Amino acid sequence: MSMSKVRLGVIGVGGMGGSHARKVLEGAIKRMELAAVCDSNAGQLKAYEAHPAVKRFTDAKEMYRSGAVDAVLIATPHYSHTTLGAAALSAGLHTLVEKPISVHKADCERLIAAHKNPKLVFAAMFNQRTDPRYRKLKSLIEAGELGKITRVNWIITTWFRSDAYYASGGWRATWKGEGGGVLLNQCPHQLDLMQWLFGMPQRVRAFCHIGKFHNIEVEDEVTAYLEYATGATGVFITSTGEAPGTNRLEVTGDRGRIILEPGAPLRFTRNEVPTAEFCRTTQSRFGVPPVWNVEIPVEGAGGQHAEILQNFADAILDGAPLLAPASEGIRSVELGNAMLLSSMEGKTVDLPMNSAKFERLMKKLIRESRFQK
Repeated sequence: MSMSKVRLGVIGVGGMGGSHARKVLEGAIKRMELAAVCDSNAGQLKAYEAHPAVKRFTDAKEMYRSGAVDAVLIATPHYSHTTLGAAALSAGLHTLVEKPISVHKADCERLIAAHKNPKLVFAAMFNQRTDPRYRKLKSLIEAGELGKITRVNWIITTWFRSDAYYASGGWRATWKGEGGGVLLNQCPHQLDLMQWLFGMPQRVRAFCHIGKFHNIEVEDEVTAYLEYATGATGVFITSTGEAPGTNRLEVTGDRGRIILEPGAPLRFTRNEVPTAEFCRTTQSRFGVPPVWNVEIPVEGAGGQHAEILQNFADAILDGAPLLAPASEGIRSVELGNAMLLSSMEGKTVDLPMNSAKFERLMKKLIRESRFQK
């Protein structure tokens, strides 16, 4: 029987999940209704007592068995994404998972393997893919406007966090409680965009500083060097200890350079003659290709979380292509894992990465974690 509306259940409504639930409850997502909410902390469910049509659960599997929902959005602590997501798919429910889809690559593989029924829609909450700046950059790259990409440089240090932030929960910034630091908590969107725009690198060499700015056991500053099969190179820098921070993405290709910064148009410095051609043909010893300076105006930030939710509903009801398939979520996790592994081993890591090796490292870090609840 075809559906006219998606009955959504949200699991974990204390933070982002609560925001998603409110959007659906307020009718912001066409053809989707909030049918149920679930949280292991019963206190988080009190806000929904005023909405008797919304069923309340403290056990996700009970929600799955209830028949009250067609689809679920999982917005719980990172480690549970794997088990809750796999159980939802096994129960025949369309599934949308908050970022990251899992803490490490091996768990991503387990979660993706649970998606056995192709009729079930399986998506990830990578809302930055709706931002028109990144969409425009992707279209320019795919159209060949930049030519062959030679270098990528992203400095994203606008993640400053105080000691009070990290002290607000004993699970925060611990290997056992959260599974990592800035790479897992703040940067999954940028890591996803890196692979979405430029593909996966072949090799990673990274330097991750543990507790450089805060009394934490996970990374709060990262500098990574990336090598791609095409010959392109990249640098990725992030931190939660820098203020004022920088958010600057610079992409250089044979036909020019594009710079993305918040609040500004895309700045495209385009070569009139491709670099490689100019290098071969010029008689000048010090000349450079003449350029056009182009500003590409881009307005707004896109539909963000609401657009991903709407796309999820449209995929279930109409078969619309997903903006962010969950199967692609493994790539950003692998990038972050590879950076940590490279730093901890003090050497370059080849990709695809050995997921079992990183899982063993994670288990060791968890055993030694100061968060032991």
